[in-house]
Amino acid sequence: MAASTSDATQASVAVTAGKAPGRAGNRIFSVLAFGAGTVIMTVLALVTVFLVRDSLPAFLADQAELDEEVGFMRGKSFLAYVTPLVFGTLLSSLIALVVAVPLSIAVALFISHFAPRRLAQGLGYLVDLLAAIPSVVYGLWGFLWLVPLVDPVYRWLTTHLGFIPLFADYQAPAKNVMTASLVLAVMILPIITATVREVFLQTPTLHEEASLALGATRYEMVRQAVLPFARSGIISASMLGLGRALGETMAVLMIMSSGLSLSVKVLAAGQHQTIAANIASQFREAFGLSREVLLATGLVLFVITFLVNFLARWVIARRAEFSGAN
Repeated sequence: MAASTSDATQASVAVTAGKAPGRAGNRIFSVLAFGAGTVIMTVLALVTVFLVRDSLPAFLADQAELDEEVGFMRGKSFLAYVTPLVFGTLLSSLIALVVAVPLSIAVALFISHFAPRRLAQGLGYLVDLLAAIPSVVYGLWGFLWLVPLVDPVYRWLTTHLGFIPLFADYQAPAKNVMTASLVLAVMILPIITATVREVFLQTPTLHEEASLALGATRYEMVRQAVLPFARSGIISASMLGLGRALGETMAVLMIMSSGLSLSVKVLAAGQHQTIAANIASQFREAFGLSREVLLATGLVLFVITFLVNFLARWVIARRAEFSGAN
């Protein structure tokens, strides 16, 4: 009798309709997430349409129109004008990335695996604070402090290694692409460091303990367990920093003396210019076809940034076996 009563109770509980916990919250979260994604895609599409529509006359204009209405092109075709800008943008950004990524990985490893907890927290806050400094402040710092500091180093490099094109033809002051790249490296360092640090902290503890249990030193544990796990995160952080460097304007404009050449002399002044800095310097006085030419260079920068992010996603997808999901 007791058993039948229990079965009846269970049956009544099983068929009783109830409200699933969290269903309303899940629905609200899904709507908000979908809305945010839709807004982002809409804004991206609108920016693309704006750039293509307003820059199309620059692509369709003949050389006579460009020579007559666009003085800063100096009689060049659009392709001949934008190629040095693309070269300067990629050169400064890649130099900044080469300098910043190893430093960022080292700082992130120190914060996540080597520093005492109290020191690690303070350093983490300091790194996050560096990311909030305006770019114009970095430009002032680079112009007033870094330029005089690196002058003796550049003189030594030109004197002793001037036979290498990279270090040739330096003349003071150090307002060249190398100095601008060093400032860009400092600017993107906190972004890369903060992202990589969080990835390092997600390394499974069992992986680290297994490596140490097999007799590995802490350095070997980092090389065997932490770095392979974080490889995709390091690539993502590097591409995030590269995107910031590609679009940086004020710091580059304040430090680097402009030029339109395809020179690899990174210490020579007046050789390079970036797309963003060129737009900032020319746009205020531009009108008509001049404005459309600058928007066309902005479209080129937009495409470069898109390709960089697409390449990053492709690389990360190929390295999916190193992700935390596995």
